[in-house]
Amino acid sequence: MRALVHAEKTGFDGLMYREITDIQPKAGEVRVKLKTAGLNHRDLFVLTRHKPSDPPLIIGSDGAGVIEAVGEGVTGVHVGDEVVINPGLGWKEKSDAPPKGFEILGLPDHGTFAEQIVLPADNVEPKPQYLTWEEAGVFSLAALTAYRALFTRAHLQAGQTVLIPGIGSGVATFLLQFAKAAGAAVYVTSRSDAKCRRALGLGADKAIDSNEDWNDLLDGEKVDIVIESVGAATFNKSLAQLRPGGTIVTFGASAGDEIRINIREFFYGQYNLLGSTMGSAEEYRDMLRFIEIHQIKPVLDQMYPLHEFEKAFNRMEEAAQFGKIGFIIEK
Repeated sequence: MRALVHAEKTGFDGLMYREITDIQPKAGEVRVKLKTAGLNHRDLFVLTRHKPSDPPLIIGSDGAGVIEAVGEGVTGVHVGDEVVINPGLGWKEKSDAPPKGFEILGLPDHGTFAEQIVLPADNVEPKPQYLTWEEAGVFSLAALTAYRALFTRAHLQAGQTVLIPGIGSGVATFLLQFAKAAGAAVYVTSRSDAKCRRALGLGADKAIDSNEDWNDLLDGEKVDIVIESVGAATFNKSLAQLRPGGTIVTFGASAGDEIRINIREFFYGQYNLLGSTMGSAEEYRDMLRFIEIHQIKPVLDQMYPLHEFEKAFNRMEEAAQFGKIGFIIEK
């Protein structure tokens, strides 16, 4: 089969679109013939985490397709079923933190940027029928991350106000759609006027310029919840916009891992700081029910044939996208 493989070199130079040996499902596994797959920021990080001395790796975490083979002992899943892939391995039930051994498809196990993938049968769920293949293949990792951050960690309630710094990523666009569906007011920030306008079109109540004074642009209003994925560049501005006793959830650090905060202001403010990462299979199924009820679709940025992976990775690296970048898996 054809696949996007990382091997021999660190970084982007190690990516090759080439033939790789087909893999057969073992007991408890299924093989999915992939139709589409989704690109995530994680795929950029994998290019440095996967070392030249490691075995060749098919990267990618998101995907959707059709079951074409089942291993021994698999029940409830049949050849011909249309499925979406839960990229989280080894996290079955909702819990305070992932269990030991939790991994994500695409490192260390082979991922979805290929014509086929073999994975545990527990990691496939029926494809939402209202989604196109392009939509179904790109949403899982981002939507699950957004769902856990908002509902499991922040305990979002109708009527609350949510701030999402750095609108434009797949997760951020899901955060916006999920929070609005749950009855919250949503404010977003971006350095891009175009992205602010797109966010308003998706239902954001306010969209402000990241480079300006947020407090002035929000007329001094403080919010109940901030969902942070930018990191050092925005964290203290986010914290300053939080009401006393409010909650900030962080799941990423695209603009720097290390931050400095005034701890006295933090404890006097009675703030809650929570970390979040992906989610469990239980939360994945809850998320699928939520998007079905509200008929939520991923915001599609651009889809590329898999052999044009360079264009997709460059667009992601430049943060030019609004929503999800995806791949059409060639026949």
